[in-house]
Order: sequence, then structure tokens, then C-alpha cells
Amino acid sequence: MPNENAPPVRRRSTNLAQGVVDALTRRILLGQLKPGEKLPSESTIVLEHGVSRTVVREAISKLQASGLVETRHGIGTFVLAQHARQGLRLHVDTVASVRNMLELRLGLEVQAVALAALRRTDVQLAHMRQALDDYQASLASNDSCVEEDKRFHQLIAEATGNTFFSEIMQHLGTTMIPRTQVKADERGGADFAKLGQLASLEHEAIFNALQRQDPDAARAAMVLHLTNSRDRFSGE
Repeated sequence: MPNENAPPVRRRSTNLAQGVVDALTRRILLGQLKPGEKLPSESTIVLEHGVSRTVVREAISKLQASGLVETRHGIGTFVLAQHARQGLRLHVDTVASVRNMLELRLGLEVQAVALAALRRTDVQLAHMRQALDDYQASLASNDSCVEEDKRFHQLIAEATGNTFFSEIMQHLGTTMIPRTQVKADERGGADFAKLGQLASLEHEAIFNALQRQDPDAARAAMVLHLTNSRDRFSGE
């Protein structure tokens, strides 16, 4: 006979997030949330579904990866039009696909960060600093820092002054930060909290090079960050 005084079993965050994903997807497909329309705020979704902010952020990340929505920093998350959903969408859900994504990013972001070091403005640098501060705050509170991580790399792409870089990064969405999308049985012993701390140190080296406007140092710091991310995650 079950113990009535035992605390309720807490459902896994992933299951809770999928419930939010399913509910919002239904609303989008039924036209209750129309293309171009802003999703309810994070706090509204928390109240509607009785979940934490971390769960909501995970759900939004999944919706972005599926191509249903896009997040515009400082504005909100918006439903994409059907034709926009048919753009570049890469599925990252295995360790092998993580390696492939990081190899792709090496080809793209090493050049982007060198251009950003030469072209960034003080305002853009300040936004990058805020993204890294938010990243640290999320790590300290055990929240997912995927959105902050993505924002930092997106801001670098925007600082190139070349819209092709920022558009490609926008298309990649949260798949460019794929660690939380990998299936549980593929993760092995990967400690995402530890990986997040190591990535934070590497982000700071990138930021420092951008601050000095040193393209060679920025390029080297980005190579180190992305190759380390690839090797750490694959257990090499």
C-alpha cells in the first residue's frame, strides 16, 4: 500500500517541458497563435502550466529548434510564418550530431569573431557583457543557460556587420548550443553544469579579445572554445 505521507514524485523537467511544447504547438497549428504573433510572456506560461521558468525556457528552446518560433532579444518570442519554418533546420539530438554542429560552427564563427573584433561597437560590446553576466547568473542558480549562450554567439555574428553571418546563426537557433537536446541515453556521464563553467571561462577569453579589438586573439579563443566543447562532450 503506498505511503500517503510520502512526497509526490516530481516529474522530470524534460517531460514537463514537452507538455508545454505540445500545448503551444497545438495553439500555433490551430491558428490560436498566428504567424508574427508574440507568445505569452515567460511568467504567463509559468502560471498557465504550473511549471518553473527553467521548464519554460527549455520548452521555448525546443520550439525554436523545431522552427515554429524565433526569439528576438529584448523583445520576445514570435510565431514564424509557414514559409520561414521551411528554412535551414538541423536536427541535433545525438553525440555525433553535436560534433557535426561544432565542426560547422568552427568554419563559421572563427571568421565571424575576427571580423567582430575589428568592427564591434561599444554598445554591442556592452550587450555581450550583459549576455555573459546573465549566463553566470543562470549557472549560479542551476538554471539552463542555453538562451544566454546562444545570445552571446548571436551578438558576435551581428557585430561582424555582415548580415549573412547573423542570419545563418539565427537560422541555427538553439541547435547551435546542442548539449541539452541530446537524448539522455546518448549523454553518458556528461556533466552539463561542469561543461557550462568551462565554457564560461572560454567565453571570457573571447570577450577579452573582442574588448581589445584583437582579431588574432579572438580567432584563437574561438577555436579553443569550440574544439574544447567538441572534445569535452564526446568524452575525448
